[in-house]
Amino acid sequence: MTGDSEFHEVLHSLRVWDTALPSFDPASAPAEPLELFREWFVHAARAGQVEPHTMSLATVDADGRPDARILMLHDADARGWHFASHATSAKGRQLAGGPEAALVFYWPAVGRQVRVRGRVTACGERESRADLAVRSRGALAAALTGRQSEVLGSREELAEASAAAWERAGAEPDAPAPTWTRYVLEPLEAEFFQGDAARRHVRLRYRRAEGSGWTRELLWP
Repeated sequence: MTGDSEFHEVLHSLRVWDTALPSFDPASAPAEPLELFREWFVHAARAGQVEPHTMSLATVDADGRPDARILMLHDADARGWHFASHATSAKGRQLAGGPEAALVFYWPAVGRQVRVRGRVTACGERESRADLAVRSRGALAAALTGRQSEVLGSREELAEASAAAWERAGAEPDAPAPTWTRYVLEPLEAEFFQGDAARRHVRLRYRRAEGSGWTRELLWP
């Protein structure tokens, strides 16, 4: 068992951004956040960032308590930032009750993070099925296993359900998963953070102004 001493020794020995960081001139940033996000995403991937498409999704439950989890980005286009899950999962139920959410991407290889907030819309059945159809057999098997966020009786129960789902996914690559839903977060705010070794971090925030596109502003780090 790890004790307090060992934990704190390791915790306080850690450093961040122990590498050369890219520069970022906010004056040269594009007028809309999507273009900058795509540029930063590709840069992070090419710089060796592991799984740059993973992100944190934050929602609020019926009692107003915040909730967050890591999931995968499926697209980022003019409509917004896309992801998917079961509509019956905890996040699916939370989004149905309060369709406002926030996303956070963190790419430590380049000292960058992106935060996006906005309203989430559930896509229709056709788009949701198409989302699942282009994914791997394992992803389909996981979707067919279903019951996400429900209480699990035992690991053996999961193993049995998963094995059946994997078999079906192999036999029926277009098998439907009725509760699988693709979602799109339409951004109202997007913040781009560039870390700086001297702690003079650059924070550029885009805010959607009704009827007049986007406004840009710098934030104190």
